[in-house]
Amino acid sequence: MERGSDRLSVHRDEEMKHELQGLLRSGRSTRTEEWNDPEPTADDDPVVAGGPVIPGGAAVPLEAVRLELAKILGRTSFPAGPRELGGVLREKYAPDSLVEPVERLPRDARYASARELAEAMVEGERTERGDM
Repeated sequence: MERGSDRLSVHRDEEMKHELQGLLRSGRSTRTEEWNDPEPTADDDPVVAGGPVIPGGAAVPLEAVRLELAKILGRTSFPAGPRELGGVLREKYAPDSLVEPVERLPRDARYASARELAEAMVEGERTERGDM
């Protein structure tokens, strides 16, 4: 037996589908009052809002990479080398766009914090691209 929504009645579900039909077809807001529209993203919004941070991405700020690493690794992962940090990132299912730059860092290096690691990753990506 198919019931639809548990919270709302079948009639309310149909009413909501009808209200959203114009928005879904047009791909833009269909409201007449401009103040009621959602605010668009600003030019200076952090890159993190758009999804996972990719160190090699276009002009990714160091702070965004550091925040992403700190969120995944935490404090207990440091101090460590790139091999151990890469393993922790893989265990915590971090995106490959974060794991691969860590694994490309020099094996004999040691990092005491997420900031040091982020600086090395961003610097390593810049030298690979030749942006110096």
